[in-house]
Amino acid sequence: MASGWAPDGAVQDQIDDTVADGVLRARANLPTGDGETHCLECGDEIPAARRRALPGVRTCVSCQSALDRRPVNIGFNRRGSKDSQLR
Repeated sequence: MASGWAPDGAVQDQIDDTVADGVLRARANLPTGDGETHCLECGDEIPAARRRALPGVRTCVSCQSALDRRPVNIGFNRRGSKDSQLR
């Protein structure tokens, strides 16, 4: 059920769009091209199994885990505030 001026299904549309944006962002960040044999962060050798599983990989598992723990700022708020809807 919609509330206010929003049409029916508007909340689900926002959720679907947010998930789709997240998937596109994740796919855009996947490595492509020729990978590295040694990690760009620490210099350790990247195992052959990892290089086969992720073509274009540039970091070892431990360095990639550290990079993944860094906070990510998406910078786009679909929800908006009630004040912005009144303007």
